[in-house]
Amino acid sequence: MRYVTLTDVFVHPIAQKYLKRSGLAHAIAVAYHAYRLALHHGVNADLATKAALLHDIGHYTWYKNGQWDYEQYKQNDIHAIKGAERAHKLLIRLGEHPQNAKEIALAILLHTDSYLPDGEWKRKPLQSIVKWADEADEEPGGRHHYRTISDDLAFKKISQLDELVDRHLGKKRLDDII
Repeated sequence: MRYVTLTDVFVHPIAQKYLKRSGLAHAIAVAYHAYRLALHHGVNADLATKAALLHDIGHYTWYKNGQWDYEQYKQNDIHAIKGAERAHKLLIRLGEHPQNAKEIALAILLHTDSYLPDGEWKRKPLQSIVKWADEADEEPGGRHHYRTISDDLAFKKISQLDELVDRHLGKKRLDDII
């Protein structure tokens, strides 16, 4: 049962603000990677694509003298913490099931090791999917955050991914059933 679609998330002003700040083309690419990985590993594709789409909404832009400072970002950023909080709040506002919102937020929280203490971390399958999907789209120096996509094409790709998830789940939205 899908309570909230990717399109519902994408069109919300909060998502628009932070997805564009952190790289909309990257977020969409990661969502597609997560879909493929979720199918391959038997993970809930609905939760995986939402977590992947929102995985970087906690980014802060690290600039020094008007230029992006990737090294400062790598040393000081805790975007996964802020992103997990933003995603959880957004999903709850949109009507996502609270347990789903929590699982998505935890996957966002654990999608990167950049702020975690050294050591081995055992991730749940959804958390691993989001990490792997993000890694599949990375480019040196953080360039993946600067690829561009038009709003129209972004909406089209999100809508298409929604259709794939719906088809895979074989279910409709709660609103369509009631």
